[in-house]
Amino acid sequence: MPPRTNDSARENEQGAAPPSSPEPGHGEAPGAARRRDRGGKRHRPPDRAHGTEPDRERGTETTRSPGRAPRPGHGHAPDHAPEPHHAHAPDPAREPGDRRGPGPARGRGDGQERRAGRRAGDGGDLPERRAGHRHGTSPTAGTGTETGTAGPSGTASAGQRVAALRRFAAARHSRGVHLALCAGLLAVAMTAGAVAVGGGRDGERAGTDAAPAAGTRAPGTLAGGDLDAGIRALQAHLRAQPRDFGSWADLGAAYVEQARTDGAPSRYPQAERALARSLALAPGNGQALAGRAALAAARHDFTGALEYADRALEQDPYSERALCSRIDALVELGRYDEAARAAGTADRRRPGVPVFTRYAYVRELRGDVRTAREVLERALDGASSPADVAYVATALGHLARNQGDHPAALRHYARALAADEDHLPALEGRARAQAASGDRAGAVEALERVVARSPLPGPLVALGELYEDRGADGDRAKARAQYALVHAWTALARAGGVNADLDTALAAADHGDPGEALRAARAAWDRRHSVHAADALAWALHANGRDGEALPYARRATATGYRDAAFLYHRGMIERATGHDRAARASLTAALELDPGFSPLGARAARAALRDLEGAR
Repeated sequence: MPPRTNDSARENEQGAAPPSSPEPGHGEAPGAARRRDRGGKRHRPPDRAHGTEPDRERGTETTRSPGRAPRPGHGHAPDHAPEPHHAHAPDPAREPGDRRGPGPARGRGDGQERRAGRRAGDGGDLPERRAGHRHGTSPTAGTGTETGTAGPSGTASAGQRVAALRRFAAARHSRGVHLALCAGLLAVAMTAGAVAVGGGRDGERAGTDAAPAAGTRAPGTLAGGDLDAGIRALQAHLRAQPRDFGSWADLGAAYVEQARTDGAPSRYPQAERALARSLALAPGNGQALAGRAALAAARHDFTGALEYADRALEQDPYSERALCSRIDALVELGRYDEAARAAGTADRRRPGVPVFTRYAYVRELRGDVRTAREVLERALDGASSPADVAYVATALGHLARNQGDHPAALRHYARALAADEDHLPALEGRARAQAASGDRAGAVEALERVVARSPLPGPLVALGELYEDRGADGDRAKARAQYALVHAWTALARAGGVNADLDTALAAADHGDPGEALRAARAAWDRRHSVHAADALAWALHANGRDGEALPYARRATATGYRDAAFLYHRGMIERATGHDRAARASLTAALELDPGFSPLGARAARAALRDLEGAR
């Protein structure tokens, strides 16, 4: 049965129009004008507790909300069967904690989440939705017996996680030991925090995804600042009050955030158990349904995420987590007009950094870079916490870099790192901007630091290509090692319930098995018709010599107005292969003008192709 949505309640939504020329209140971040009356006083959104009916997406909505999805963001969907009325309660004392993120919240319902969401950002993946996600130092794992232990205290360093990945990557070449080592390394690496999953676009795309999970910051997840402390507080509270369904929902949402920010796919099953416990105690409660939506988006089950988000919004139309997960899901499904309307609705109901950044991404996907930049700049002006400053400044850096403005990108990344020196999406973005600006040595050093802490496909491939481009002694072997780690990441991510087809497709097309790339790209396209899925399928078809089939997908990937140098490069190479020389010259030239550093190897190939095309004229 297809997932149920609230289309009937949303049929009168209108597309989100960009903010127009300044008028009273419009100089603020999206939604700010609506929070003030004529005397300048701020108002909260209507609260059902006060007897006020929520707005129902009237056709008059203006679209000042940001939109982005994912990294932010990340397997198989959670089952869509009716929620269990009886579930074995996971022992909160045995659930591991982590170190970053919003502070403790024991709230059991709507008001708590609304208050928390005012200060927190969102997470699934901006994408990397996926991206992106906030990355930090490795989590402090607990001593839980459900997922094993890592060391005497259950603590695993980033080095241990990467070492486990490297052993996994090496072992895959030996059939005799592959299965045994796979099981052992999955237990060690996943318990320790394994590999970062998610992506989204909210940091860097984790390989290819632009979903939540990237990076989008997690709305309403434990307002405060320290995710580890918040989880420990929730665990202690649940030991004393095990029937507090709201706190079980909070704990599940916190595990989702932890998995995305610190790369621990084992947290996803823990999140699922905590959310199931909440639903067993209070069947159909909106807080847990919103958590299920975020979990599905993080696992890249965007159809399931949309279903859960709509069900949560039926319970609480102001749920920030559900509103943001709905935008993320629509973006990653390629339903961009609906995503724009959903962003406008979210802005009216719950304006804040999570919504603003998503709105900006929706505008960027539609080619409206100016509005996207304005929205992010306003959001940055209103950001108060270091986490929000780092996140929004990084999003501005990515936007500038995608337009080839590397000096501006470097300034934005510097501001992000001044707020949070460990913000991995900013570190990765800065490294990519350094490479594009000619500072290859600085880029290599920075990316080596990034992958040592968070070995995601995106930075792994970028570092491998920098090694290949440098060509020093041993660099080719180093590059192969990075590409092998992508395979290991994919296996570990899938074991954590993450759908990694989109990540697999591009990496395999460029640095692996073309047949595997095509299988993964077709599987991704079958599930979602986003521009990223179209680009991945086009490039996988090209890698298999099927350029006639690839061209329509390459054109579709660039049809919304979204400007991505890699998309243009892929389209140009496919156009060249199909004899469309004039179009190929235009696409390849546009790719290099937009971002000459989009890929060390890709840029080199684009320049060589242009020389050949010019010589053939």
